[in-house]
Amino acid sequence: TYGHYISSDVFRRFKGIDGNFKETLKGDAKGILSLYEAAHLRTTTDYILDEALIFTSNHLKSLAEGGTCPPYLSMRIRNALTLSQRWNMEMVAAAEFISTYEQEKDHDEMLLKFAKLNFKLAQLHYLQELKILTVWYKEKDFASNLPPYFKDRLAENYFFILAVLFEPQVSRARIMYTKFYTILGIVDDTFDRYASPPEASSLHNSLERWAPDHTMDQQPDYLKFVLHFILDTYEEFERELKPEGKPYSVKANIEELKKVVKANFDLAKWAHAAHVPSFEEYMEVGEVEVAVYAALAAICMCMGDMATKEAYEWLKSKPKLAKFISAKCRLMNDIYGYEDDMSRGYVPNAVNCYMKQYGVTKQEATRKLHEMVVDVDKAINEELLMTMGVSRLLLKASMGMAKMIAICYNGYEGFTRPEGKTREYINLMLVNQIRF
Repeated sequence: TYGHYISSDVFRRFKGIDGNFKETLKGDAKGILSLYEAAHLRTTTDYILDEALIFTSNHLKSLAEGGTCPPYLSMRIRNALTLSQRWNMEMVAAAEFISTYEQEKDHDEMLLKFAKLNFKLAQLHYLQELKILTVWYKEKDFASNLPPYFKDRLAENYFFILAVLFEPQVSRARIMYTKFYTILGIVDDTFDRYASPPEASSLHNSLERWAPDHTMDQQPDYLKFVLHFILDTYEEFERELKPEGKPYSVKANIEELKKVVKANFDLAKWAHAAHVPSFEEYMEVGEVEVAVYAALAAICMCMGDMATKEAYEWLKSKPKLAKFISAKCRLMNDIYGYEDDMSRGYVPNAVNCYMKQYGVTKQEATRKLHEMVVDVDKAINEELLMTMGVSRLLLKASMGMAKMIAICYNGYEGFTRPEGKTREYINLMLVNQIRF
């Protein structure tokens, strides 16, 4: 997390002479939980942590089901098995820990009070920002200007953004970033769910030119609204950032957005033709379509002090870290969004591409994709340690992107179908009142 490498050999002390983890460890539930959390920091060469994760996962599941632990510890174990702290959002993990820490008999009352006050103040801060964004959102009148294909997800967008930008002092960045993610949502929904081929072509050409193309006048009103909403919002970004004297930050983000739009257009063409490309060809386009590079460029733009030319040059170099996060997002989106895709006849999906290329069943393809996600998680951990010459703020934001993906696609498609766990998390962060 902080960029300091510590050899995983330190965990060898927990092994016996037979090479297995000592059975005596099972008597320390908190210790097993800590080892489980540490194992999620594994890289591609931390084989001992692979073993540790299997050992601790099996034992923690037994503890959670057996009812032998105190209620607070059982809840903490269940939360960890649902999503480890490594891949969880900081504020969600904090809220979950506060509720269990309070149940410990020997808890520090003053520490608990400060933790609750800190969370409450952050929650009030978030609600004020959400009010500002709600006013902006209503002024745009998406409901009247867009057909029903558009997913109304302002609160969900804001919640997921807290994975990347949760500190109270980055309020302006958080508000701008939510607007940026609204753009991404509209782009995705328009190409993916509604636009006809001529409409998709016109929108793609117009955004590539950053001005209406010669066919836009003949397009339906909703498409004109989409185009002008995007152009107007970026003009708003330019006005906001102009005093800081970094015009290249907006221009750099526009260039990344154009790549996302092209990838959306390419996927839309495949979808309309019912074409299933090779797995490699699909991933090359699909990893761009999930907009991780554009989202990281937008973080730089919104944060101001991160908007250095060096940061953008790093992103333009297509660093491995961003590629691995993109792969994680693409794979998890397609695994958990598969049924929704197929219900709409949308066949360009990593599962279908893998099935076709390797002649395997859906179950086998899904299993292979899950294995790829595990490998990608290890690679992300490794790149966070190995990447040099880049601001720690940008690396931290990159990890925040990975956390956003993990919490959105943790056994479900939490953005398209937010009714379950996503709604619980939103209530935890923005609705439920913490008790003093």
